[in-house]
Amino acid sequence: MSFTTAKAQTDQQPITRENSNRGRQPEETVTDLNSDTDKQNFDLKIENGVVKYKLQNVSESQQTSMKDENSTKVSLIIKSHRGGSASVEQNDPKPLSIVPIQENVVSHKVLLENYEGKLCEEQRPSTKRQLSAESAAKSVSVRKRSTVKKSQEGIVKPLSAASPGTQSGRPYLPAVSTSQRKPRKLLFSSTDIFSKVDTFSIQKGRELREQEVFDAQKIARAVTERGRNDVEKLRAIWIWLCQNIEYDLEGYLGLSQKICSSDEVIRTGKGVCSGYSGLCVEMCREVGIECVEVSGYSKGVGYQAGHSLAEKRSDHEWNAVFVGGQWWLLDACWGAGTVDMKSKTFVKRSGSSEVYDDFYFLTEPSEFINSHFPDDQTWQLLTTPISMEEFESRPLKTSAFYQFGLTLSQPKEYNTITDDGEAIVSVSSSRPLTFSYEMRQRDPQTGALKQEEVDSSCGLLSVTRQGMKLRLLPPEPGAYEVKLFARREGEPGPLRWICSLELVCPSIQKRQALPDNPYLNWGIAAGASALGVKGCNFTGEEAVEVDEGGECKVILHTSRPLMMVCELTHHELEAITAKRCLASQITAEQLVCNVMCPYKGFYRLSIFVQDYDSGSGTFQNAGNYLLHCQSPGLNPNSLYPPDLGLWCGPGMRTQKAGLSHFSHTGAIVNTPQGRCNITFHCASPELQIHTALCAELHEQAHFPLSRYVLLTFTDTKVTVSVCAPRAGVYRLGIYGRKPPQQDYMSLCDFIIRSVCEKPGDPFPCVYSAWGRGCVLLEPRTGVLAPQSSVSFRVRVPGAQRVCVVGEKQTDLKMNKSRVWEGEAVTGNAAQLKLAAVTKESNDMHVLMTFDVLNLKNEL
Repeated sequence: MSFTTAKAQTDQQPITRENSNRGRQPEETVTDLNSDTDKQNFDLKIENGVVKYKLQNVSESQQTSMKDENSTKVSLIIKSHRGGSASVEQNDPKPLSIVPIQENVVSHKVLLENYEGKLCEEQRPSTKRQLSAESAAKSVSVRKRSTVKKSQEGIVKPLSAASPGTQSGRPYLPAVSTSQRKPRKLLFSSTDIFSKVDTFSIQKGRELREQEVFDAQKIARAVTERGRNDVEKLRAIWIWLCQNIEYDLEGYLGLSQKICSSDEVIRTGKGVCSGYSGLCVEMCREVGIECVEVSGYSKGVGYQAGHSLAEKRSDHEWNAVFVGGQWWLLDACWGAGTVDMKSKTFVKRSGSSEVYDDFYFLTEPSEFINSHFPDDQTWQLLTTPISMEEFESRPLKTSAFYQFGLTLSQPKEYNTITDDGEAIVSVSSSRPLTFSYEMRQRDPQTGALKQEEVDSSCGLLSVTRQGMKLRLLPPEPGAYEVKLFARREGEPGPLRWICSLELVCPSIQKRQALPDNPYLNWGIAAGASALGVKGCNFTGEEAVEVDEGGECKVILHTSRPLMMVCELTHHELEAITAKRCLASQITAEQLVCNVMCPYKGFYRLSIFVQDYDSGSGTFQNAGNYLLHCQSPGLNPNSLYPPDLGLWCGPGMRTQKAGLSHFSHTGAIVNTPQGRCNITFHCASPELQIHTALCAELHEQAHFPLSRYVLLTFTDTKVTVSVCAPRAGVYRLGIYGRKPPQQDYMSLCDFIIRSVCEKPGDPFPCVYSAWGRGCVLLEPRTGVLAPQSSVSFRVRVPGAQRVCVVGEKQTDLKMNKSRVWEGEAVTGNAAQLKLAAVTKESNDMHVLMTFDVLNLKNEL
């Protein structure tokens, strides 16, 4: 900044020129009214309306001649950012008086003290500005006077106070480091506190438009009427801009060269970025808020990631405002809406203040720099400004990325090269979120993105409450665009775009094909906790290794009773076969899915849940698991039996029926010898129990499968005895009913797996008289040899007489333990009958029958 003196010439006009340096704020200059080369520099101070000067580089003769205070005229020209200058002539009603600075030592060094930022109010960048009525040049002419009355000592209205953090000689350019910055949350806790301000600004703006008020100053005063401080006033202005201004896309794309004044921008409701930022400056100035325009580059409309910006002109403008003792950044243009480049239309956010993007209101500089790069690096407001190369290399993050409180752990740059055909993307989150992604390949010739997405099998996404991890596996060499999306857990609506990356894959590695995953996420779903799922025995996106037998168990721990259905996929697995690969067990505290993998390779297991008592509610995805089977394959006969119900093993259904204390708590019972006993307690005396054994056998058994299961029901204990006819997999169904119910209801299914090659013997054929309390102690087989003596021991409550009927009748005797026992001979009879006479009836009732087989017969 320079100050010069010259001999008075009253007819001279100030000479001004516009500062065309794009993106930098013009420096203030004071210029002589004369072109005379006989000029001297001087120091200048303003005190109580008096301009005091001190001459520099002046000869003694010149100083003597200038002691006559009427002999010199000093013209002070203040250049405005619009290229004009402000002047106040001699007849100004409030003139400045000039007197020499009285010092003992005369300094000849150019110095300007106590004058920082006082003349900055009119500053504004020239790039893409919308001209207004206030852009007319103003000049201030100051005449040195010898006598000044106190009553005439001008009261000079300060143009603006020197801003904290500005550099001397460089007004408005901040020097406060980020370590000294107050965070945004100290300025206001959240934008919710502006609800009343927002509502008033929107309503007032509508009223002014209806009244056809298009003057920026009047609008600024009206919408900020209820603002209690600068932050609330600024918020009202920002909301008004978002609500009332639309984007002139044609003007932005250069399709229209029309330059509009501010009132025309307001009247038409259209303007490019400079229309927003310029209007913001005018409105802020009217309410006493320091605001400037900042020009630069943005990762917005038309931005092509990976293309250098160095050779291009800056394409965007936003604002910097000084509130709360420091500079902040805001962009009403980006807060108001988005641009659809396909239809070349502006998609305005409308309806209420809640739809505007609050991220662009007083944004943290460290976050703003990821999408806005100013021409003047000082307006980055960073302790260490970044270069344009670093700006271009950073991953593209949207406002939602910061609003969700995310951190991109890897990669650190936009362009990522795969390592061994893979790449990892990791995002940390401070709150539970739902994540998704999409990956599209670029055309190798044109570089344009293909319409169809890459198959979901090319990415393994795992989500936890702390963030997400995405393992990318491109299907072929080439370039790909990867977009990440997120949404707060439990919130409705679509996921929001948060980040974009470019993936370059020089080569791929041969690997087994992964199953398609339409739900994208691997592992427990992000919203599973809201569904009642607390955790799983497997975590992350890594594949679950299946054991050598081709079987694994996935367990979900629950916070409340849930229902579950499962889905298993493999590129060779048919849907009907997949049903025989799953067995689910539903308990009050966990959901167990037993899985069999008949083929080698990768499988997708998806689990869906709903509340247990929801009735006809919708099942929702709670997790997806990648299973890896390395065994050569299984015999289809070893799969789970067909027609398994949802209730395998003890669980909610058996608990509700009053069954407890199961000897086998799992759904699968392995029987190396082909025999097993399943016991449990029954608390209800009215409950009637029934069992059924089913299987698909290649060789038909000699007896019905019902002969290979025996039910023993004492007072409270139930024993289900099973003897498998041959090796294989069986379904044991347990059913129950309470009178007057006619039909039995399924309580649970057990999977009985026998590896014993020796054929098992059937049990006796049981009749309805064999009821509760009856126990068969001997013989336990239902097939007897002819011409043999057989020991019988049975317990029949309430029986008056028990006998065995064959070729002849043999009565059994009750011992001290109330057990009926005795010896019976089979002879040549084909069948022996165990019968009893009860107290209620004198009739003989058959309890069960035993088959007598000829030695020539084979089982």
